[in-house]
Amino acid sequence: MKAKVTAHARYIIADIDKRLYGSFLEHMGRAVYTGIYEPGHPQADDTGMRQDVLELVRELDTPICRYPGGNFVSAYNWEDGIGPKDQRPTRLDLAWRTSESNQVGIHEFADWAEKANTEMMLAVNLGSRGLDEARAFLEYVNHPGGTYWSDLRRDNGRAEPWNVKTWCLGNEMDGPWQVGHKTADQYGHLANEVAKAMRGYQKDLELVVCGSSGPGMSTYPQWESTVLEHTYENVDLISLHMYFENYEKNTAEYLALPEKLDSYIGTISGVIDFIKSKNRAKNDVKISFDEWNVWYHNRKDDMEKLSTWDWPFAPPLLEDVYNFEDVLQVGCILNTFIRRSDVVRVACIAQLVNVIAPIMTAPNGDAWRQTIFYPFQFASAHGRGTALRLDVDCAGYASDVASNVSYLDISGVHNADAGTLTFFAINRHGDEALDVDVAIDGFGTVKSVTHTLIKHDDLNAVNTQAAPNTVTPKNGDGARLDDGKLTLTLPPYSYSMFNVQL
Repeated sequence: MKAKVTAHARYIIADIDKRLYGSFLEHMGRAVYTGIYEPGHPQADDTGMRQDVLELVRELDTPICRYPGGNFVSAYNWEDGIGPKDQRPTRLDLAWRTSESNQVGIHEFADWAEKANTEMMLAVNLGSRGLDEARAFLEYVNHPGGTYWSDLRRDNGRAEPWNVKTWCLGNEMDGPWQVGHKTADQYGHLANEVAKAMRGYQKDLELVVCGSSGPGMSTYPQWESTVLEHTYENVDLISLHMYFENYEKNTAEYLALPEKLDSYIGTISGVIDFIKSKNRAKNDVKISFDEWNVWYHNRKDDMEKLSTWDWPFAPPLLEDVYNFEDVLQVGCILNTFIRRSDVVRVACIAQLVNVIAPIMTAPNGDAWRQTIFYPFQFASAHGRGTALRLDVDCAGYASDVASNVSYLDISGVHNADAGTLTFFAINRHGDEALDVDVAIDGFGTVKSVTHTLIKHDDLNAVNTQAAPNTVTPKNGDGARLDDGKLTLTLPPYSYSMFNVQL
């Protein structure tokens, strides 16, 4: 098969916010306990944090990490996670029907985030709690001293404030499963009052209001419209969530789902523009896509467990083992975010460790990279700069979510400082290779090009503790530069990254 792509220096989308490659940690399953934190592990440091996990997190280079939830936050008392550890209460977590020891709280997470080279993106509880608790949490985290909450932080061992800028106003409040679920009007009013109070303390906070938990919600997209009518002038971002499934084992339909993601983003972008005009507002609200990932491998079985188990502590939960097919899906999702980077400024893969995650651990054992680790790592490392508006000419196929899904899914990023162009390309065709003629205009002379390939003949191939390198990147030979003309070859069902040196 043949395809054509044109990249022109003047045809750009936006400068990419580095937080497009953010992450998420929730007190859920083994994400925290035996995930990032395991005192007594051979690789644990003096605070109990696993250094082997930290090394892998630093490889991913996630600039921001959302915490502590997720559904967990909607019945969470942040005060339970401060003070001497032997005096912290054990609570029942209503979201996942587990027990929470509170051995990891804001102090421990903040220390971990510093070691992981990531900023904190904190969520306040607007389910079972409200304005006063959010205001107190903000004061505890950000105020230098001389007040009750800031002095309590200092007494607990942290003299300097953390100065967290980005705050989520609750989580998935449109969901009937959420503790403290509210209507759009109820939530919009509460979120606006909380936003005003938080801004009363610190005007330059970046506040994220809850959008839809997914495009399949019955209230979508009216939820966004109503909530933004209440909050538009007092928030900066609206959160969206989406997970990707392949219960039918239909690869073509599965790999078409990012078209639904693109439509979701486009619809909410339109809602934002509508409310901005309706409210005669001057500020711009963008999108924080702060939960996304493939989630279906263990989902049904684990959902049954949740209704029967008796409040276990840090049990294995939603520990999806990702396969090679998921590499292609995650690559397409990341490409969609790059192509929508003018409106999507923050995105957080959910989650980071063990729970539907790119990193897995064994208690008192190894840590290893799942298959999806690699496309995320490549995008995070090489997808920073200016997103290009590529002109793509390629055949496609019809699916349930779109009438013409291109066999070539591709994004391009220009890093002027490094003097590079990077193309992330997925061949959605299972039988035929794609030969892609690439015209590069306005960037100067192309000096060289390298190809990194992820390819496996078995779509179900996985990385495990016993065989952690079954699916890994390798040097490819699919890039040809002849008299300034660039041709790329993508094998069937493959993920490729092409680095062009200018």
